[in-house]
Amino acid sequence: MDKNIYLIRHCEADGQSADALLTEKGIIQANKLSDFLSPLAIDRIIASPFLRAVQSIEPYAKKQNVEIELDHRLSERILSSISLTDWMEKLAETYRDMDVTYVGGESSKEAMKRIVKVIDEVVASDVENTILVTHGNILSLCLRNYDKNVGFEQWKSFSNPDVFLMKISQNKFHYKRIWEE
Repeated sequence: MDKNIYLIRHCEADGQSADALLTEKGIIQANKLSDFLSPLAIDRIIASPFLRAVQSIEPYAKKQNVEIELDHRLSERILSSISLTDWMEKLAETYRDMDVTYVGGESSKEAMKRIVKVIDEVVASDVENTILVTHGNILSLCLRNYDKNVGFEQWKSFSNPDVFLMKISQNKFHYKRIWEE
């Protein structure tokens, strides 16, 4: 069976903590996202447990009466447990060297492995259309697993929200950005 996985980056939030809520603009974006997704026949929704990810898909899930499953493997990648003043430079380095880690953080390779496990489980399931709601860095690493050209510059170009459709047919993975602001 062919599979469609809709990879969604959350809407605009007020901060980066796990309990950061959507901004007023983010709430409007979540409703637009719901309208955008409405024509789709989604069988399953899996989201990062971070509140901004859940809030981003709630309007759609309620409208379509689809339960939101939470999976910590869709949580944002932790770059470091300490504040980094040069975090953008450090993040860029993690795209050049996938094994680089900073204090209390995980490497790009580790983060990529955890989200790809979710993809593999969805592909192995008997569900045709799945939404995964996640975060920008981990989403870019997921795409990089299938396209080595995805890197720091692509991550910087992602919007809040953003939607990519990954089609899987005969063990071939193709993706494209489908969100239009």
